[in-house]
Amino acid sequence: MNKKASLRFSILRGFVAIMIALLVATILVFISAEGDGLGAKLSSTGDAMVNMLIRPLFGKSGFATKNFTDILAAMIPVTFTSLAACVMFAANQFNLGAEGGIMLGAFMASIIAVYVPMPSGIHAIVAVLVAAVSVGIMMIIPAVLKAKLGVSEMVCSLMLNYVVMYIINFLMNTFLADKSKGQVMSYDFEETSAIPQLVDNGSKLTWGFVIAMIFVVLTALFMYRTRWGYAIRMVGINKDFSKYSGLSVMGVIILSQIIGGLLAGMGGGIELLGRYTNYQWKALPGYGWDGITVACIAGNNPILVPFAAFFIAFLDKGCNLMATYCNVPAQLIDIIEGVIFIFFAAEQFLSKYRQKLVVKSSLAEVARQAEASAALSQATPEITETTAEIEETVTESTEDVPEETVTENEEGKESDEQ
Repeated sequence: MNKKASLRFSILRGFVAIMIALLVATILVFISAEGDGLGAKLSSTGDAMVNMLIRPLFGKSGFATKNFTDILAAMIPVTFTSLAACVMFAANQFNLGAEGGIMLGAFMASIIAVYVPMPSGIHAIVAVLVAAVSVGIMMIIPAVLKAKLGVSEMVCSLMLNYVVMYIINFLMNTFLADKSKGQVMSYDFEETSAIPQLVDNGSKLTWGFVIAMIFVVLTALFMYRTRWGYAIRMVGINKDFSKYSGLSVMGVIILSQIIGGLLAGMGGGIELLGRYTNYQWKALPGYGWDGITVACIAGNNPILVPFAAFFIAFLDKGCNLMATYCNVPAQLIDIIEGVIFIFFAAEQFLSKYRQKLVVKSSLAEVARQAEASAALSQATPEITETTAEIEETVTESTEDVPEETVTENEEGKESDEQ
């Protein structure tokens, strides 16, 4: 199957999965809708779906700018975790550590923001870099265990998420919390550590969004325009072939997970310094799980990550509006993401249609080659005839040259040689 047919199939597969998820959501909304009769339930369901699918961008008075910027702001952490997942999944490493990684990154950024005073501008950069490096180091644990001992990176990283969460909670409760506040949270960040707002309308849309888009491009260039990205993708496609081709499979496995950790940690630091004035996360924030869903929708292609992240952030905003105005639980977004993930993970989903596309593409390729062969066969007699005419013309020209001229030329060459 050529690239065009493969892209068409991927788009169709994603669209069908999303439509099925929305259908499931509609059924669940109908079941939980208020109303005594069928008509009342259908009306409530319609209102709820309008709030989920239309109101995030279009309010009663027109385009909802505040909602739109809220969606863009919600994309920031999910974009980083989905980029991390794309890199790790491309190497066929099903690492789930981005969830704990973004929490660790936020925590480390808060340490720098509270306890290490720096000038404005530099402070936020240093905090984000520390966050990224910290999570990169954390990812070495599942990476080395997988490369050296064959330990499942999925199980190891999943458990590591909760180890990180409980260690952070222990440190906050015991040493780092501001005891003067009514709940467990850190001391306020230094003002110099804040990431500036991109739009000052209360949406918390910061320059982190621009940084996220820059890293989308950088990640795509790394994956498709560098030898390291090529090595990661080759190991993900066929580890044994990559090994016999001379690639360091263990090194690539470790590299992919470290890069994923760097991206997740950076997302945690940017999210915390742009949206909060102190650290107050007590549980895993969920951005890592959203990032996995986004990576699946994007087909592990970094360029498509912003579109998939926008879709998930859009649905999340819609579910919140639906919960506010229609008394429908906002957790419906989790069900939608779960259904989407199930169908994307199911390899046999639309497999028959894919097989038809493969057959159709193969037949088209065979037909194209047959046409090319036929055209070449028709051109061969003309080429032979033209060649014969050229040879005949050369022969006639040679016969027309006087013998005396040929003899003189030969004698001249002999005299030159002497």
